[in-house]
Amino acid sequence: MQKRAISTICAISMLICLLLSTSTGMSAEASDNRSMLDGSYLTNETESTGTDIKITRGENLQVGYSKIRKVKAGVIYAGGTTIGQHTCKSIQITVSVERAKWEDEEWEVVEVWHKENTDADLVSTSKKLEVEGGWYYRVVCIHSADGDMSSSATDGLYVEEP
Repeated sequence: MQKRAISTICAISMLICLLLSTSTGMSAEASDNRSMLDGSYLTNETESTGTDIKITRGENLQVGYSKIRKVKAGVIYAGGTTIGQHTCKSIQITVSVERAKWEDEEWEVVEVWHKENTDADLVSTSKKLEVEGGWYYRVVCIHSADGDMSSSATDGLYVEEP
């Protein structure tokens, strides 16, 4: 009886391990098939958010985000947020909207804007933009808080023609 219980437990454990390794392998293979351009996947999703990658280490910048969302064919919402660790003399964000075709080797800048808040711990900005369909669009932001800097980028979203 004891040998049978141990055999059953071993068989169940092996089955679970087999299932886990199969599902992990499938998801890794699926992600490898996606096209990437300058660190951004080209997708057909409806929105994407990017989190900052620290360029300098400091005590002023907590985190930065970039965001893009398809509103409808030919219209996107783009923007970003910079959050400081504390109230900063100057907290800033520069937002760049870029586009590319599937076969392109680099992104093309469509629009750029900048916002700064003084004596604050947060700055945020966004715009609703009419864009040309048939392109992938992404948002790249530069975040700054009293000299600490980082950047963030979203994945590229395919925008249909209106």
